[in-house]
Amino acid sequence: MLPAHADATTPNPDIDLTFVTIPAGQFIMGTSDLNAAIADLPNPEAAMINDETPAHSVLFEQSFKLSQTEVTQKVWYAVMETRPGPGKNWQAKHWQQLPVVSVSWRDANRFIDKLNSLSSKHHYRLPTEAEWEYAARASSIGLRPFSRLAMDEYAWYLLSSNDEIQAVAKLKANAWGLYDMYGNAWEWVADWYSPSAYSNSSKVNPQGPSQGSKKIRRGGSYHCPPHLIRSAYRAADLPDKAYSVLGFRIIVEDKH
Repeated sequence: MLPAHADATTPNPDIDLTFVTIPAGQFIMGTSDLNAAIADLPNPEAAMINDETPAHSVLFEQSFKLSQTEVTQKVWYAVMETRPGPGKNWQAKHWQQLPVVSVSWRDANRFIDKLNSLSSKHHYRLPTEAEWEYAARASSIGLRPFSRLAMDEYAWYLLSSNDEIQAVAKLKANAWGLYDMYGNAWEWVADWYSPSAYSNSSKVNPQGPSQGSKKIRRGGSYHCPPHLIRSAYRAADLPDKAYSVLGFRIIVEDKH
């Protein structure tokens, strides 16, 4: 159930995805408390979080609409008519509610292109890295929007998932009504990866580097230890890579 203030819409009745309005606003992106982040690591090494710095202010002048969950196998199959990922995921009784995984960044964009071709009113895309972190934080500060002791209530990760992908929206939503922003499946975002991107980031709706070799994924997965389930943690892979722990969620906009 959505928090009372959250605005959820389903713009395309043929596609079973609900979108939550993320309000305009400002936040601090990246890791501000380096000591806390280092202490959270099993083998504290500052080098592991250098790419999360410097923490910097980001402004979104307009709201945007982000899917309430990761794209599910039901939605993927309705659009693409293919079944990527482990066969057991598709054979499960609740297969429709599982996040689609084993899709590369390019696969995710092929899905989005197909979805866009089916809609005359709406445009779909991956969120930027900044949009993702802003939505995941939902006005919170610190390493995560919940305590490490409460992680089981919000995130499927190695210690709570039985090392298996889980149906979406079974745990608590964050303050803005989004489910599974942490854990379950890693989520591709639009940006190219650069370890120094935050040093010269735009202050208003940053789009990330203009080029690179890897694309960013965020949020952690059901297979991750708890120290990877953090708001600012950054990982990246070649855009053709696909893993059984990696999926995505999308943004919808009105076509002009």
